Amino acid sequence: MTWKHPSSPVTKKFKVQRSAAKVMATVFWDAKGVILLDILPQGQCINAARYCSTLGRLKEAIRRKRPGLLRRGVVPQHDKATPHPANLTQQWLQRYGWEILPHPAHSPDLAPSEFHLFGPLKRHLGGMAFETEDDLISELRNWFHNLDVDFFRVGINSLLSRWQKCIDLHGDYIEK
Repeated sequence: MTWKHPSSPVTKKFKVQRSAAKVMATVFWDAKGVILLDILPQGQCINAARYCSTLGRLKEAIRRKRPGLLRRGVVPQHDKATPHPANLTQQWLQRYGWEILPHPAHSPDLAPSEFHLFGPLKRHLGGMAFETEDDLISELRNWFHNLDVDFFRVGINSLLSRWQKCIDLHGDYIEK
């Protein structure tokens, strides 16, 4: 409530548009582009079992899209999300010989998805409204598909300089 004078103009109310529910997407990408975009079905939670299932789909996507990479070694970057350090996940990673690139807690400036991918995605989706969850997922898939390969290369290559800067500053790296 607000105090108004009798001659004050009428307050305008904005029409609220109903939008599709939130969508949880896990994106695995490298310098050549998206390897796997995994959408969590509505009403499901991400846990270690679900994450291991996603890693299995990632392994198959790597086999199809990046032949030879599995032999050379896969090194995904993990944060401290609950499914990542779980025993089940760690056993899966050991079984397939995947080494994990560590990610310091509370360091979005050292996570390529945080500093390079999600900002442009949020700007792209800003102001859009979707009738259904499928419409949103379709837009996500189209956006990732239409990105130029240089976009991904720049994101991954900038990780090297960011890590070096963090090392040089003894862990006090903050992007300005």
